[in-house]
Amino acid sequence: MADSLDRLYQAVLAARDLDPATSRTARLFQRGSGKMAKKLAEEAIEVVIDAVNGNREAVIRESADLLYNLTVLWASAGVRPEDVWAEMRRRENLLGIAEKLPKSRIGKPAAPHATRRPVIPQEARAVRKHR
Repeated sequence: MADSLDRLYQAVLAARDLDPATSRTARLFQRGSGKMAKKLAEEAIEVVIDAVNGNREAVIRESADLLYNLTVLWASAGVRPEDVWAEMRRRENLLGIAEKLPKSRIGKPAAPHATRRPVIPQEARAVRKHR
């Protein structure tokens, strides 16, 4: 998948200076990061709605749109895919690939004695009730 996102990123960079009348990507760059962020949020919401509704095919389609809009926003912000991959590797070294790094750990080096937490299958996790 990284190869696909890397290719998409390069295509986005190539398209950003095209004619906004004919290129959706160029139009997003012309409208700025606020519009890019709005499109990204819209696509994320569509993925969530389709997932909740159990519409697998729509989740796939909307996820592709979500990744496109994320890549456009990365390009606008000067973030390269390899920057994100490096952060993912860093987090994997701290917690394992299937865990999200707690906000309190972001930017802090791993303790020398830190070890990976075991990956626990979703079915085995306790369900928390939200109040």
